[in-house]
Amino acid sequence: MRKLFLLVILAGVALGFIYPWAVRSFSGEELGTWHAYQDGRFKPVTVSLKAGTGPVRVFVDLTSNADRILAFDRTVLTLTAAAGNRTVLAERLSFSGNPTPREQSPQLTDKVFRDEAGLIEVEEAGTYVFTLGSGDADNIQIKAVDLVLRTGAAVPDRRAIQIGFGLIALGAIGLILAIRFSRSRRPDKPETPPKPRWGRGGSAV
Repeated sequence: MRKLFLLVILAGVALGFIYPWAVRSFSGEELGTWHAYQDGRFKPVTVSLKAGTGPVRVFVDLTSNADRILAFDRTVLTLTAAAGNRTVLAERLSFSGNPTPREQSPQLTDKVFRDEAGLIEVEEAGTYVFTLGSGDADNIQIKAVDLVLRTGAAVPDRRAIQIGFGLIALGAIGLILAIRFSRSRRPDKPETPPKPRWGRGGSAV
């Protein structure tokens, strides 16, 4: 039974965590990469998107010499995207959900952290302006910032994710009950008679 519930938990982890991560990271086709940081300053990025290319998933790559970024409650970068006079995306990026950044090259210590800013529904062709800026986490040295767009991105099915969380809960409860049940069925160890002090199996009178 324990193995069965462990398999249920693994299936839940696959649906609840691995599946949405894979969809967000690999679905669609990369549209391009644009540099948004030059000479110590941020610069707006202007991209022309055609109708029918959406939804477009927006990523931001941050290059830094830090080994990891721990800023769950702080903002490293801010991003806004506007089409005409309409803001279509506004997001704060912490990069804390990227525990294993990729190395820029084996010769350099700089690492590239990626964070997802969200989706843009491109209903009609237009020019989109992406503006990035610094947040309140000022202890991170910024080497480069790149905007990455992926067109035709799929959206994870929320029902599958909810089923995954349910399987994790069900498997955890079942595993706990199985462990308790197996312990309750263990026979008690028989009591062993005390060893004689001396003589032939008896004690002195």
